[in-house]
Amino acid sequence: MILKDLLNHFEITENLPDYLLNHTFNEVFLDGKLTKSHNNYEIAVTTRQNVTHHMFIKPDEEFPVIILSELPNGSLNGMKFPQNEHIGIPINGL
Repeated sequence: MILKDLLNHFEITENLPDYLLNHTFNEVFLDGKLTKSHNNYEIAVTTRQNVTHHMFIKPDEEFPVIILSELPNGSLNGMKFPQNEHIGIPINGL
């Protein structure tokens, strides 16, 4: 599933870079719960494996899309996606 489809699913109309709109993300987010604060969004979903995935969409930030996953043991990992196209930046040492 590409981000553009996810945004349409949740009726999010914010402008994001084209490369992000066409970037693939796990479709597990389609089952997530959306919360909104100003023009920032969070989609959160917990899987059967008790992993909680968060997608933060902050159109005006340096990193407009951040994926953060919390594992059952409490460890965190994820990726930050910048405004300009290049490979996402892993979130380390959280």
